[in-house]
Amino acid sequence: MVEINLEIKNFFDKNGKLKIWPGKRKKQLLVLEYLAGLFYWGKEYSEKEINKILENNHSFGDPLLLRRELFDSGYLNREKDGSTYWREGEKELDG
Repeated sequence: MVEINLEIKNFFDKNGKLKIWPGKRKKQLLVLEYLAGLFYWGKEYSEKEINKILENNHSFGDPLLLRRELFDSGYLNREKDGSTYWREGEKELDG
């Protein structure tokens, strides 16, 4: 199980579901890091599977926002047609 960072704990309900999307980018990135941890390295997911995992882990009804943010922030990657998603590897430090 992925642990919730203390800096963002107030954005989650008692069941561990994200209840509010933070307004500050720093907090958003911490939430995205947490959400990315819900996806397995090396596993490919359909868009439907991504949405289902996100729906099960938040309560404000916008899995599309979360999916888009995970992709735009580099936590998830996808095929150009959006058919397949995967958790992105660690970014290289050199270069």
